[in-house]
Amino acid sequence: MKLSGFTFVKNAIKYAYPLKESIYSVLPLVDEFIIAAGDSDDGTTELIKSWNEPKIKIIETIWDKSRNVDGWIYADQTNIALRACTGDWCFYIQADEVINELDFRLIKSEIESANKNQEIEALLFRYIHFYGSYEFVGIGRQWYRREIRLIKNIPNIVSWGDAQGFRYKLKDDNVRKLNAKQIEAKIYHYGWVRPPKVQGMKLKNIEQYYHAKEQGQLEEQVIEFDYQDVYELKKFEDKHPQIMLERIEKDYSWTKFFIPKPKSKPLKHKITDSIEKATGWRIGEYKDFIEVK
Repeated sequence: MKLSGFTFVKNAIKYAYPLKESIYSVLPLVDEFIIAAGDSDDGTTELIKSWNEPKIKIIETIWDKSRNVDGWIYADQTNIALRACTGDWCFYIQADEVINELDFRLIKSEIESANKNQEIEALLFRYIHFYGSYEFVGIGRQWYRREIRLIKNIPNIVSWGDAQGFRYKLKDDNVRKLNAKQIEAKIYHYGWVRPPKVQGMKLKNIEQYYHAKEQGQLEEQVIEFDYQDVYELKKFEDKHPQIMLERIEKDYSWTKFFIPKPKSKPLKHKITDSIEKATGWRIGEYKDFIEVK
């Protein structure tokens, strides 16, 4: 069975994405890795080429500004990479996500099992969301708990919305959610661990992809991101993926100053989060999939 990895990227250097750590965390599992490399202005595409990694195939793209509504440009770029995948299963990883080498054996086993079950179209990963530093993670309903990151390579399956999930396209151009099995492997999400100024720049930048703003309109508005804009954090007591350790050590020069001061949680969140902690049930959770056992 052949496995493909795929992602999209643009300006990973400028916005401090752990791009190499992300891609190289998946490479040992896959036979090829497809990158839709957008028209960056910070040397991101050149950086990827400099790795000289034989498994990596780069598709250079130009982002269509007419698709800068509700994040659809992200799905477009993801689909460019997905359509170039030749594997039986495809591993999707975003540029701020990393997997742990300790999960490799489990992931391989789950793919082999799912491949024998025609009902299963995708596999769900659990999420760990780091916030402000590598020592704290967000908990509660402010954070999504799981998403599809492995899919069968079926032509009808496409990236959807702002590329958070996937859909199966029907003959009448309607879509349905994928049948997905939950597995215990985790995605380590580092998208909220950047120097405050860089995080502010990144968040301002992505506005243009949701609201059709031009880059020039955003530069003057950049301010340092306030990392206190969160309801609840907890200390991370586990181990990071091995591939992240060098980056974590390098970033300690600024992450060491992070002191969590969560804001007051709304009453409805207090109630629903307490129920979730006691029972594991997240009331009203949005599911971007149809879960199958």
